[in-house]
Amino acid sequence: MFTGLSAFPLTPLDDDQLDESAYAKLIARLAAAGVDSIGALGSTGSYAYLTRAERARAATLAVRGAAGVPVIVGIGAVRLRHVLEHAEDAQRAGAAGVLLAPVSYQPLLPDEVYHLYEQVAANLSVPLVVYDNPRTTGFTFTDDLYAAVAKLPHVESIKVPPLPADPAIAADRVSGLRGRLPAHVGIGVSGDPVAAVSLRAGCDAWYSVIGGILPGLALAITRADTAAGSRAASDRLRPFWELFAAYGSLRVVAATAAVLGLTGADCLPRPLRGLDAAGLDAVRRAVDEVTAG
Repeated sequence: MFTGLSAFPLTPLDDDQLDESAYAKLIARLAAAGVDSIGALGSTGSYAYLTRAERARAATLAVRGAAGVPVIVGIGAVRLRHVLEHAEDAQRAGAAGVLLAPVSYQPLLPDEVYHLYEQVAANLSVPLVVYDNPRTTGFTFTDDLYAAVAKLPHVESIKVPPLPADPAIAADRVSGLRGRLPAHVGIGVSGDPVAAVSLRAGCDAWYSVIGGILPGLALAITRADTAAGSRAASDRLRPFWELFAAYGSLRVVAATAAVLGLTGADCLPRPLRGLDAAGLDAVRRAVDEVTAG
């Protein structure tokens, strides 16, 4: 479950309500593509903007529509009590694993983050992915904290931030980190533009934004036989890497979903807003370019 492509879909809204039909389409599309796992309610899934009931319903729909593909459900929240409630809901829905970032309003201290994972791990019966997303959470893990949290029960993967684009430096980073972790704990990575380098550097899994909307093109990166092949597959998606840098990945994939007819034109939770006309035109051109042939 914690290897290969973990595709993170949107959680689309319609008139500020969960768009169950569109969400089911997105999940079914990922299952049909043969992704290795589905990361429901990750950052791309806008979990922090949703109520407990909305999140529980989204988890249930994801598991129901995944056709046996393992579903990893995000459980992050500002308050520990709410994290535990989301964990309970995810497990009740049949999630194969859960994903937890140290979300906060007040900046967290390292011992507070450790205590968060300690408490959650003690109340789980499924595997846990430690999600290090400093751009979103404002908290950056140290290697010592990775090592401490990785020893907790149920922790089976640590998602690290984007690795350097230089293959040798990336490989050194993965090797050094792997030496600090228990053997059963995998290393996953985000940062779609450097996924090809990261996987070749030794990462086990790619927790992917683009995989949630263009799974076939993302799978071409993970399943390439050679480094040159994975680089070529990544280069094909360069228009999207450029759009991610310009607009942020969430807005770009929401626009892509609308261009592909998978969601309505305005599927993001407020106060988030979709792209302007120029951005939408750029997304249409990117979709045409990467899907040509």
